[in-house]
Formats: sequence, C-alpha cells, structure tokens
Amino acid sequence: MDVYECLRDRRTARHFDKVEIPDKTLTRILNAARWAPSSRNQQPWHLVVVKNRGTLDQIGTVAKTGSFIGDAPLAIAIVMEGADQPHMDAGRALQQMELMAWSEGLGTCFVTLKAEEQNSIKKILQIPDQMELITVLPFGVRSGEYKGRGTPRKPLSEMVHTESFGKFME
Repeated sequence: MDVYECLRDRRTARHFDKVEIPDKTLTRILNAARWAPSSRNQQPWHLVVVKNRGTLDQIGTVAKTGSFIGDAPLAIAIVMEGADQPHMDAGRALQQMELMAWSEGLGTCFVTLKAEEQNSIKKILQIPDQMELITVLPFGVRSGEYKGRGTPRKPLSEMVHTESFGKFME
C-alpha cells in the first residue's frame, strides 16, 4: 500500500472479525514500532503482546473507553522505561504500528486510560511499577464497511499558517 494512501485512508476500528492475526503480520507490526524514531535514540519502549482471551476480556473490562479490547484477537500494551519524552516516543511507535496494521488489512484504536485503569492493567500484565503504561492497542481484521476517506478533515487553509501565526495559507 502506498504510504500517502495509507495515511489518507486509515480509520479507527473498534469492531473486529473473529480472525486470528498471522504471526508474520504481528512481527511486521512489532518491527514498525521497533523502527520508530525516539528521543536521543533511547528506544525506551517495551511491547506486551496479549492474545489470551481471558486476559483480553479482563483488560476490556478495566478500560472503560476501550471495552472493545475484549473483542479483539490481539492487543499490544505500550510500556515506557526511563524515557525523556515518553508520550512523544510512544506516540511515534504506536502511530507506526497503526499504519502498518492498516496496510495489512487490520484496524486498531488508541485507548485513553485513566490512572486507576493503568494501574489495574499493569497488575494484570505484571508490568513493573516504575514503568509507564501508555496505552493498550487492540488489533484485528476490521469488521464492517470502511469506505471512503474517513471523517471529514479541515482544509489546510484553516490550519496552516505561513511565516507567522494568524496568516493563513491561501
């Protein structure tokens, strides 16, 4: 898939078919994260791959805005260790995983976790206290129709400023 096409067409998926993710596809998604740039090349991420149905159900129950994790065949927790810019670096890695997944015919959805949800999921996944759980990304074959270009986007003329703020691009 062309990168521009992938960026333009990628959509968030919260509904997944009950199809197992091939190991080759999982490895491609994990490598996409591994190849992400990071602050001072620290590569501070750890990725916890979860396929166990009971564990996925537990996480889906804990993550109030991510109950659909329990319906996915696979989830990956993004955990940061000693990062200068943990959210920035994690964002780079997870965006690359999202794009790789989409190019492979899979969908995902970034799940925002409150502190108490993070703590509960850290216990479920046995993540050490000193590490920061950023999110859990569910992955699966997108169920339903994903036609068109996703949700409408603002035109560049409403968001791009030239030379100084307030002078919009024409």
